[in-house]
Amino acid sequence: MGLFNTITIRTPESVELDFTLAGIGSRAVALLIDYTILALALLTLLLLWLFLAFQLADLETFLNVQTETLQLWLVALFSVSLFALYIGYFVGFETGWYGQTPGKRFAKIRVIRDDAQPERLFQATLRSLLRPIDDILFIGFFCILLSPREKRLGDWLAGTLVVQIDPNTAGHAIAVEERSRAIAADLLNLADFTKILPDDFATVRDYLQRRPGMTEKARGEVSLHLAQRLRDQLDLASLPTEMTADTFLEALYWGYQQQAADSNGQLY
Repeated sequence: MGLFNTITIRTPESVELDFTLAGIGSRAVALLIDYTILALALLTLLLLWLFLAFQLADLETFLNVQTETLQLWLVALFSVSLFALYIGYFVGFETGWYGQTPGKRFAKIRVIRDDAQPERLFQATLRSLLRPIDDILFIGFFCILLSPREKRLGDWLAGTLVVQIDPNTAGHAIAVEERSRAIAADLLNLADFTKILPDDFATVRDYLQRRPGMTEKARGEVSLHLAQRLRDQLDLASLPTEMTADTFLEALYWGYQQQAADSNGQLY
């Protein structure tokens, strides 16, 4: 029996994929790192609030506002900022980093949906809103231990799982053939790549990373489904040349990367 639970998920393309659940240890390490970063951010917010409190107190006479009113406004502002920072930290990172926070990235785990698709803003928000409840009396800890899929309350509500990143693909660059790179340049001139949502790009990237370990049948089914869906999404009536579904996905991946690099100065 392994140290970690392994589950099999059937994707919308009717392909079964194996994932290893993160486990309570990896999740605890990730949470410790995230809470340390969050504590530093909250401390900065508190210092800023104290600075504003002293500054406004000096301006009380000038503003002709009662001290009690100023205090109430400051407390309200601090409370809203505190809530926004606590919730926004996890929502922002998990949405922007495809299911990861700094802690999860260090622990090499990520959040995915129950259908193996990337986590979206809706799921990240639900998980973050339920986090305080999961932290009360270690409710989330016991839910993870007792749940076959190691879910806390936020995972049950959002329909998500926390899984380990495949060590065979993590950190490895995706091999893109020269022909696919050349086709990517043509596709950038033919199509508006902004129509490709970050979630769609993450799905293509996950497929390209996982395809070496997939059976030929599964690889063919998934690549064809993704290629057809993205071709329709880009409104491509014709392609610049004949190509396989894999080549088309590689070209989309490379083109999306190049466009992101031109905009942000970095590759994904």
